[in-house]
Amino acid sequence: MLKKAIIIRTSPDLKRCIAIDSDNYEEILTFLNSDARHRNKFKDITNVLLAGLRNTQLYDKEEPDAKSKGVRAMKFFKGQENARIYCRELIKENKTFIIIASELLKRKKTQKIDKKILTIIHKVASYDYKEIIDPNSD
Repeated sequence: MLKKAIIIRTSPDLKRCIAIDSDNYEEILTFLNSDARHRNKFKDITNVLLAGLRNTQLYDKEEPDAKSKGVRAMKFFKGQENARIYCRELIKENKTFIIIASELLKRKKTQKIDKKILTIIHKVASYDYKEIIDPNSD
């Protein structure tokens, strides 16, 4: 499915970006802004990602089967509400690495990947981001 994403943060060296799916932009921002804990956790996760670091407690693969290749998840408050933002990664022609926050799951209730979660993961895996909008570029 062809999609658009909007860049919201960029690393100082301009080699990494965080973007949000344009169709789910409002829902994801509303979730992040609904609680200072969510906003601060998102900032922590994006700081790690923009620095090029790896922390599987905050961001990791979500590839339970062959149809879910390339899906990652931002992990919010494991052991509590355990929210997830499922993401796609891509590299633009200019070698910029972009992480796109695609779908929100407000509460993951099980450690296993149930049918509902698998459906979300497969949906994100099918997304093809052809247009990346950078509101800060001229």
